[in-house]
Amino acid sequence: MYPVPPKLHADLFLLNIALQLFDGVATYHGMHLWGEGNPLVREAMPYLGAGVTLLVSKEVACSLLIVLRRLEGKRFAGESLAGIAAVYAIFSFVPWMQRFLSLLSA
Repeated sequence: MYPVPPKLHADLFLLNIALQLFDGVATYHGMHLWGEGNPLVREAMPYLGAGVTLLVSKEVACSLLIVLRRLEGKRFAGESLAGIAAVYAIFSFVPWMQRFLSLLSA
């Protein structure tokens, strides 16, 4: 297995940060219409409020991404960043974009 090149590792990190920011903003604006899909986040919202809950969950996610970024060159660090980006693209970006675009045709 070949290590992920440093430039690609950095790009994957930035992509993941962008996906986290998108997910936080999309969730904040979209949950009033469709609710929150993540049960852990959803259950914390009545206690912390929507904004604080989203900030804390995104802080944790971004902190873990920073750890993976600092592990550049280590086994599976780059592959982990690629996998996380794929998961967020499939389970966050695409569904939120479909929902928001459906508002244009309504």
